[in-house]
Amino acid sequence: MDPARRRGGLLILGTAGTVILLDRASKSWAERSFAAHPREVIEGVLTLRFTTNSGGAFSFGDRAPLLFAAAAIVVCLAILATAFRVRPTLHAVALGLILGGAFGNLLDRILRGPGLSGRVVDFIDPHVWPVFNLADAAVVSGAVLLAVQSFREGRAGQADVTTDA
Repeated sequence: MDPARRRGGLLILGTAGTVILLDRASKSWAERSFAAHPREVIEGVLTLRFTTNSGGAFSFGDRAPLLFAAAAIVVCLAILATAFRVRPTLHAVALGLILGGAFGNLLDRILRGPGLSGRVVDFIDPHVWPVFNLADAAVVSGAVLLAVQSFREGRAGQADVTTDA
């Protein structure tokens, strides 16, 4: 395997591993610290409170836990199957964030209920958005980074076409 492919794959796996560790640690901390007493970080703006949900990111779709588990499995397998392809660094980090976040929430589903229907721990409550966790934030951040990368590639492609004309 050439060094560029190895570097990209290791960056994806390293980013995902970091997200998974931070996600597991933060959820354990939230359960210990906020299950009985939520903590106002910024009054009326941000509260740390322990809660769980059976839905997807940001508590959406709470009646379809198996659908979200299946989607997480597909996403994880797709990223792992393509991890060692050559890609820009930003793309690899984005995929690592998505892989780590999807796997972090999938672990909750496995560990916190029967089969794949367990509940995901959430604890960040910004009051104007549903309660979420670090895994959710990683998935969304990764998706935003992929969009930025795509936008950059699109603009670079347009610049090439313009200069060739």
